[in-house]
Amino acid sequence: QFFVFCHGLLQLSQLLVSGYLKSSISTIERRYGLSSQTSGLLASFNEVGNTLLIVFVSYLGSRVHRPRLIGGGALLVSLAGFLMALPHFITGPYEYDRSVASTFSNTTDLCQPGAPGAWANLSDASCTPLASRENHEVLLVMFVAQALLGIGGVPIQPFGISYIDDFASERNSPLYLGILFSLTVVGPGVAFMLGSAMLRFYVDIDKVSTAEVQLTSKDPRWVGAWWLGFLVAASLVALCALPYFFFPREMPKEFPCPSRLCCVLSGFNSLVLPGFPVVLLRNLRHPVYLLVVLAQVNISAMVAGLATFMGKFLERQFSLTASLANMIIGAVNIPGAMVGIVVGGAILKRFQMSLRQCSALCVLGMLLCLLLAFPLLFLGCPTQKVAGVTHWDSSGFGHHDMACNARCRCPERGFNPVCGSDGVEYTSPCSAGCSSVTLRPDSSVLNYSGCSCVGGPGPAGVARPGTCGTGCSHLFVPFVVLSCLAGILASTSHTPSFMLILRSIQPEDKSFAVGIQFMLLRVLAWMPGPVLYGSAIDTSCVLWERRCERRAACRYYDNSLFRHR
Repeated sequence: QFFVFCHGLLQLSQLLVSGYLKSSISTIERRYGLSSQTSGLLASFNEVGNTLLIVFVSYLGSRVHRPRLIGGGALLVSLAGFLMALPHFITGPYEYDRSVASTFSNTTDLCQPGAPGAWANLSDASCTPLASRENHEVLLVMFVAQALLGIGGVPIQPFGISYIDDFASERNSPLYLGILFSLTVVGPGVAFMLGSAMLRFYVDIDKVSTAEVQLTSKDPRWVGAWWLGFLVAASLVALCALPYFFFPREMPKEFPCPSRLCCVLSGFNSLVLPGFPVVLLRNLRHPVYLLVVLAQVNISAMVAGLATFMGKFLERQFSLTASLANMIIGAVNIPGAMVGIVVGGAILKRFQMSLRQCSALCVLGMLLCLLLAFPLLFLGCPTQKVAGVTHWDSSGFGHHDMACNARCRCPERGFNPVCGSDGVEYTSPCSAGCSSVTLRPDSSVLNYSGCSCVGGPGPAGVARPGTCGTGCSHLFVPFVVLSCLAGILASTSHTPSFMLILRSIQPEDKSFAVGIQFMLLRVLAWMPGPVLYGSAIDTSCVLWERRCERRAACRYYDNSLFRHR
């Protein structure tokens, strides 16, 4: 029981490390200028190390000292977590465009007629050879960390499960495994809550004093302390790894094991390599097995993409902070999926379903999920009006043909969004033609005035700092409710689909078939899912940030395209 307790904690903290990346992905994109395709590849890269080794390690099975191998794997996972945080410590402080001279820079992004001198250096200063090398180093470190995370995670689950199943009584084994399984579902939820907590702090909390930070977490330039969560999670994994070095290689069994049934679950231990291709073909030719696994591949690819980018989607569609988006996912969507899994299992148990009824339950769950998810195509916000990006004016009020700021000689890559009194957003005070700024006592910006591009009703030529937002927060609650319900319905098919696989194949192939199933899920769903989603999201971008002549992170999306794709 102590082993089960330790293993539960270890699995939970391992999932914290891998799940935390997904909760801070939009923040890391902004901080290091990554496209969603790149960040999607990063998020799924841990599966690469994992897949290459899982069959080999499962084959070793009971020939090795399993607890020690689990401990070693956990230490690798912990190292990976610390490596993920390393880029924060090897790069300089986060720089963003600002209109008030500060200790960092004496440039300003107000309209300064006939003074191109101040601008020329701004755009080139940030692009030293050092800066572009720094960027490659960051990516390299993160990809290596993700690969290590995958490799370290390999022994944890198969060895833990087979160790428990070998030495637990037949009566208790399902209970112990059930506890572990439920923790693997809770883990990601906890990770998103951790992200929600950490992203409220400013990224350079350890490098600059709070007085010097002129951003609030609502500002589109805000970057939260993404690295803090990795330190927390990695430390937890390191702590959980220690007891494993003191467990024996074998334990006395709780009660004697009369049948071979309880040994079926012990991973691939019974698998002999010469018979490998025969069994593989026998399973893949089995129509029920093949169809169910393909269905699971499709669902899993969707879950993998959503888990990675759902936070970013909520941030962009409903103008939420990264912290709030994570809170919603961790507190609403993931618990919803857990409820669905439990309900599906309960229905199975209550009605003692046949295989045909199992498949009917799966189909029903999916159809209802589709019905509820369909309105989500329309529940979202229109793209905000951004002058010169998504909005060109012809009303005669404002002069968005940009002649109004020609005298300002704005830099192309300035980004410090302001919201004009005419409800149009501008990428910087300079592009709105604003010539002066009013400060609050704490030296944060109150508003900009004398803005030659801001027309329309109300006081001419005033703009407030920050984005105008998408202005449809009333659709947010219906969206969350529907997506949560759709998730509950989809996940009711989780247990029945597993039963379909376990009951339709020959008993001696069971552990192998489950192994193949997870292998296919990894290769066909968990790996490509986030990359495909990221690429689709990138196609809906309307304004890219440029860093050193390369395309960096996306500044503005076409919201409707983003939603539909």
